[in-house]
Amino acid sequence: MTADAPTDDSASASPSSPPVDDGPESDTRAGTETTTVTVRCTGHVRTALGTHELEYTFQGTRLREFLESFFDEFEAHDLEPMLIAETEADATARGWAPVPDELPGTWRKNPEGEQTRPYARVCINGRFNEHDAGFDTELENGDRVALVYPFMFCC
Repeated sequence: MTADAPTDDSASASPSSPPVDDGPESDTRAGTETTTVTVRCTGHVRTALGTHELEYTFQGTRLREFLESFFDEFEAHDLEPMLIAETEADATARGWAPVPDELPGTWRKNPEGEQTRPYARVCINGRFNEHDAGFDTELENGDRVALVYPFMFCC
């Protein structure tokens, strides 16, 4: 929805009409709840966007809603195909050991279509999204979302 630096809205508020606050429940029911996060970018994502950090406001509260909105707003930069794998094969680096049918312990991975490409990651407050609820992870105002796709130099 918006990707701007924080601004002081107090100067533009009309003194004769105080803001109406119906509380967060009415926003949720009406589907108008917005969340503002700090987006930090590294590697190829930083190069594509031309910045390492920005504030971003989107409609909703889940990582899935953030990604859809962010990718739509910055569609010209081709961020979605850079970060998100469409198939299991796209999410798997060649040459790695095969993943067992049953993941051990508390390991989990996102379902197909919700995985990142090899070496790319989406982190919330420093944690890989797979360690939370994947793309259904709840975001709060002030959270940090990192879009990580490092430069890889190999032989």
